[in-house]
Amino acid sequence: MKKFLALLVLVGMIFTFGQSSVSAQGKILVAYFSRVGEEYGVGNIKKGNTAIVAEIIAQKTGADLFEIKTVKTYPNSYDECTKIASREKAQNARPELATRVNNFDDYDTVFIGSPIWYGDAPMAIYTFLESYDFSGKKIIPFVTHGGSGLSGVDQRFTLACPNSKILQGFAIRGATAQNNYSETESQVDKWLDKLEILK
Repeated sequence: MKKFLALLVLVGMIFTFGQSSVSAQGKILVAYFSRVGEEYGVGNIKKGNTAIVAEIIAQKTGADLFEIKTVKTYPNSYDECTKIASREKAQNARPELATRVNNFDDYDTVFIGSPIWYGDAPMAIYTFLESYDFSGKKIIPFVTHGGSGLSGVDQRFTLACPNSKILQGFAIRGATAQNNYSETESQVDKWLDKLEILK
């Protein structure tokens, strides 16, 4: 009898784990672009600010996690990176991506995270948005920044994906994400509660 009960508990745990990325929002993906190296107001970082937030969101929602990577990596030097970011924005560039979501159609809700570079998401984010059909999906932006907040990223996502629904975005200072995990987690929790993403 004890073995039978233990088996039931195990089956229940497996079933629950298997359903972890499915909520009231359907199957969820957290896709993010993040950078390591010299970071303004933070120092030399080993894990990107946006990566930290993305991992918290994935853990809280049971979502699948996907890192958006470019074929050409950005320099570790902050000054060199800003020069490239400025040039890409001026040219409205679309950097080539090195990674791809193979089962993108399976997802109903997609969190998209990035730092803010020159008042916008890095151009690689727009490459990502243009690489898939977001029609009918919910998109939820989140950003890390040095003081500029969302910077209108949610409106630009609406223009890029007119057949999707953009939900309330989230912005947090990169220094907070990097140096205060408990505060970052608390802010993410409050935001997710407002979105009712787990209900």
